Amino acid sequence: MAVTRLKRKNRKDKSVSAVRRQSLKNQGFKPVIKNVDIEEIKEGFKKKA
Repeated sequence: MAVTRLKRKNRKDKSVSAVRRQSLKNQGFKPVIKNVDIEEIKEGFKKKA
C-alpha cells in the first residue's frame, strides 16, 4: 500500500503552528524601557511658554 502525502494539510498545519509560535512570542514581548529625563522635558515646556 503506497503512502501519499496530503500537501494541503501539511501546509495548513505548518501555517497554524507558525501563527501560534508568533502569537506566543508577541505575548511574551516586553518593550525596551528607555530612561527619560522628566526635568529636562519640564524645562523645555517652560522655554516654549
